[in-house]
Amino acid sequence: MYSRPAARLISTFARRTLTTQARNNGRQQYQWSRARWNYARTATTGFAAVTLSGGIAFVLHASTAPGDNKRATPSKVDYDQVRKSISALLDDNNYDDGSYGPLFVRLGWHASGTYSHIDSTGGSNGGCMRFEPESGWGANKGLNLARERLESVYRAHPGLTYADLYTLAAVVAIEEMGGPTIKWRPGRDDHKDGKKSPADGRLPDAAQGAQHIRDIFYRMGFNDQEIVALIGAHSLGRCHPDRSGYEGPWTNAPTTFSNEFFRLLLEEKWQLRRWKGPKQYEDVKTKTLMMLPADMALIEDPEFRKYVVQYATDGDKFAKDFAAAFEKLLELGVEFKTTDGSRHGKNESFWKRIFG
Repeated sequence: MYSRPAARLISTFARRTLTTQARNNGRQQYQWSRARWNYARTATTGFAAVTLSGGIAFVLHASTAPGDNKRATPSKVDYDQVRKSISALLDDNNYDDGSYGPLFVRLGWHASGTYSHIDSTGGSNGGCMRFEPESGWGANKGLNLARERLESVYRAHPGLTYADLYTLAAVVAIEEMGGPTIKWRPGRDDHKDGKKSPADGRLPDAAQGAQHIRDIFYRMGFNDQEIVALIGAHSLGRCHPDRSGYEGPWTNAPTTFSNEFFRLLLEEKWQLRRWKGPKQYEDVKTKTLMMLPADMALIEDPEFRKYVVQYATDGDKFAKDFAAAFEKLLELGVEFKTTDGSRHGKNESFWKRIFG
């Protein structure tokens, strides 16, 4: 046991050390405001603080640069062959617009978009969407079709995990539909059940506005620019009344990756659609395209709008930013093996790194 003077000395040293560490983390202190995390406008996060019920809870998050000691987890799986197997399943004239591509993108997106920086839960690791409760969430309705479609790929490649399969399927689909090359690496594990799934409500609600969008994406650690880039995935696919309740495609080329979503959002005139379904918008000219309330929020909010304008006029910039943001999304909370044999997630909280 230490004497009282020695204990005070150690305590003082510890406090000063922690204070110095906090300052060296870029003095980036984020406060809980209007029930949201203000992670915005920083590509990498450092120090976060949340005020809850009169107390203060601190969450430290350390983000690593591309040049660190990370590498893909060693595996005997031939991922080039996995890619070919996925690609072979994309086209099907009997499904939607002739391709499962948009559905595979949604699968990878929703499998990853449950992550929270607050407690490092959720994310693509575990492949939990194949279990209840995630498989039964309203936001995931219809994704059973994508999982069933990919089952043959899983069986054909021993050692492949569902968690890696779902995310790689999204990457392959984007690239095959004319999108950018997205960096991807294996290393996600499969959980044996859905007990580690977070509570429902972490995925975006299309009926909501800008505040909700920020609540959802800031929780994952994205800034406004990354948010708009990721929502640009609405250039792909369509909505179905028996799934989301909404109906129709966002663009005239729903199986081609492009910046058309942003161009149409800005250049077309939109009006509320009169129908028995939920609130959505239709283009005045043809009444064949649609936008969701959350889509319209991107041009109503000035901070979001400036990125919409940028991407509408520069498709290459959009593709580049989307690739970076989508790579980040798919890796949220995943612990990949490093060259020294340890396991650290690219977006693992600093608190977890220290205390386990």
